[in-house]
Amino acid sequence: MSNKQKNKKPINPPNNEKEHQKLHHKNLWQPVYFMSDAHLSFDNPSTEKLIVRFFDEIKHKASHLYILGDLFDFWFEYKYAIPASYLKTLSGLLGLTEKGVQVIYLPGNHDFWLGKYLESQVGIKIVDEHLDVVHHGKKIHLIHGDGLAYEDYGYRLLKKIFRFKPNIWLYKLLPVNIAYKLALSTSGASRRYTSGKRNDLLGYYDYATTKIKSGFDVVIMGHTHIPEIKKIDSGLYINSGDWIKHYSYVVLKEGIFELRYFK
Repeated sequence: MSNKQKNKKPINPPNNEKEHQKLHHKNLWQPVYFMSDAHLSFDNPSTEKLIVRFFDEIKHKASHLYILGDLFDFWFEYKYAIPASYLKTLSGLLGLTEKGVQVIYLPGNHDFWLGKYLESQVGIKIVDEHLDVVHHGKKIHLIHGDGLAYEDYGYRLLKKIFRFKPNIWLYKLLPVNIAYKLALSTSGASRRYTSGKRNDLLGYYDYATTKIKSGFDVVIMGHTHIPEIKKIDSGLYINSGDWIKHYSYVVLKEGIFELRYFK
């Protein structure tokens, strides 16, 4: 085995600044985009049209797009089947990666069952849980944000159940149509449960404070559906909002973070 092979590392461990700098940047100072929580499903084609238009508009500008979870309201891959209703979105994502944009996806609480299709066929990099990166000289911590609200014990237990591998295997045994009907029902219940927790922002702020005190300049997350840029100590807490009500995203341009709304 060559030295190059021995030293090869995955792109997604925590504190991976050196590995991140090895990515093929078109330009270190090109804009970097962050978005989350579109919750695309079978019954919101208008949102999908906006998302696809957004992808088309940034593909000639961006060096990176970070999707901070819940782009899809539900995603599950069978060996020979993927959700047909997402084909336009997948085509838009492919358009980004074919232009050389690095698309990195951190799963949320609705799309954590991401499989190999997005990586092998669309060119997206899937990252587990959280990611630490450096752009424009800023040290950034990225996370979806689910489970950070205080006293959210029920969801934390539910998260372990849903991500337990034997349960995933059992779910795959269900016929596709039944599996997706069950998933949509579960997804709706999850939204109703977590909506009451999202407004308790103290847990999110405290998490960001801890990360900033540990050396990060910025903490960016989604999940709350509340777009915000908040100064915390020497750093920033940023929430990318959602594409259900606000149609918001974050862009890092020439070292400055901006919260924008897509019209």
